Amino acid sequence: MTHASMLKARRQNQKHKRELEVEAKQAKRVAKLATAEPVVKKEKVKKEKVKKEKVKTEAVMPTKVKKVKPTKEELGRQESKKGKADGK
Repeated sequence: MTHASMLKARRQNQKHKRELEVEAKQAKRVAKLATAEPVVKKEKVKKEKVKKEKVKTEAVMPTKVKKVKPTKEELGRQESKKGKADGK
């Protein structure tokens, strides 16, 4: 027996084995359905939907933040810091 014919025989055996397994599963399913009791469906209870009411809010315009001008002392400090940084 050549190698190719052995492989062919193996594939055929696997295919045949798979077909038998599928048939067995189907037969098992059919038997299970035959012995099962009739299915009783539960009634669905619908819940009432509650609508949320939107609360109207007054449109408030955002206030502009005014820029505060630095005082003479703060300006002096900033200048002294710049001078120190430039000197180093």
